[in-house]
Amino acid sequence: MVPALASDDMELLHRWRDGDETAGQTLFERHFDAVYGFFCNKVGPEAVDDLVQETFLGIVRSRDRFREEATFRTYLFAIAHRQMMKYRERWYKTRDRGADFDLERVQALDGSPSQLVIGHSEQALLVRALRHIPLELQIILELFYWQDLRSLDIAEILDIPHGTVRSRIRRAREQLAERIDQLADDPKLCASTVGNIEDWLRSLQVRAAAQASPP
Repeated sequence: MVPALASDDMELLHRWRDGDETAGQTLFERHFDAVYGFFCNKVGPEAVDDLVQETFLGIVRSRDRFREEATFRTYLFAIAHRQMMKYRERWYKTRDRGADFDLERVQALDGSPSQLVIGHSEQALLVRALRHIPLELQIILELFYWQDLRSLDIAEILDIPHGTVRSRIRRAREQLAERIDQLADDPKLCASTVGNIEDWLRSLQVRAAAQASPP
């Protein structure tokens, strides 16, 4: 969920640049859960904390170079996305040729407790299905539905054309529905989840909360 006071993120950033460390800490605390939620359905718990830390360190290192041509949240998730891609690159370098990052991370995540707070069977099925679509499509859906980012903002974060984002959102929903159909044991649960797929996606947006304290 977008923080209620997100409109003054830039003011906090300016104060932080001027030496107000409290303003910087406020930014971290305000956006920590969102960044944690971005990673927690994509990698195992042993990697989440490191990726969150690297994301906020990236903000510290680049805060004076941020030209404010986008919102602070767009800037924040652009850094988080870069960290996710770097993690995947490092993963491939340590594996034998032919290893599949998407396949192995799904196997690892499906065998571990979910770090998302699940309140309905539809949400549990949806989270499982999300893990089974390509990482790039999962990221787009989560940014759009969980983080309430506009498709224009997502284009900026992923550094791809706006039209590409819109077409990938449609393709991601289609693949997600297919995966739900494949994974569901109960036809009624499948129909309930697919029939209200956008509502169920949005219902998870405020539940992608961290189980740890900010750094």
